[in-house]
Amino acid sequence: MHAQVIVVAGPSGSGKSRLCSRLQEHPGVPVVNLDDFYKNGDDPTLPRISLAPGQEIVDWDDPTSWSQDDALDALERLCRDGAADIPVYDIARDGRVGSTSLALAGASYVVAEGLFAQEVVRGCRERGLLADAVCVRNHRLVTFWRRLTRDLREHRKPPLVLLRRGWLLMRAEPDVVAHAVSCGATPMTPDEAYTRLSALVVPVTGRSSRRG
Repeated sequence: MHAQVIVVAGPSGSGKSRLCSRLQEHPGVPVVNLDDFYKNGDDPTLPRISLAPGQEIVDWDDPTSWSQDDALDALERLCRDGAADIPVYDIARDGRVGSTSLALAGASYVVAEGLFAQEVVRGCRERGLLADAVCVRNHRLVTFWRRLTRDLREHRKPPLVLLRRGWLLMRAEPDVVAHAVSCGATPMTPDEAYTRLSALVVPVTGRSSRRG
């Protein structure tokens, strides 16, 4: 085993990616975006949801829209072999557009973040990969606004779809956090999560390791 996995879960727009960017400021902290393991938009097994009469879209917030097995296998290859191919997913095109090779380069930890990150906690623990798991959370209105501005800026979907979807996600947010906790993630604010996780990854930069 070359490395272990730090899982960063949380509702869409809660600040997972920003937290991971802060952690990457410490040299030698690779990050796997688990959202790249979404299924392609033409996959017949994708779940669907109705936002309004006659307006049906893929329910990208349903775990069955995502490949848990592919994500776990890639994390295990990365931790055990030191490198793995990770798909590249284009949200605007609803599909994978290629892949990229990720290497540990001597890192003791790899951070795995994404909308369904909590779904890999149990599998990582069973495979001996898990180092820690957190669920990033904010006030629901803060998360709603951050998510909406991000999705509009990136032109992910038509504005009305984003607004309606965002409203549904805001109402469901307490259940999302509760589910992550039931999966084994510890709920905390982004700053609390940074303090906790940086205590793990900072030894990669040269301080004494806490792993023993």
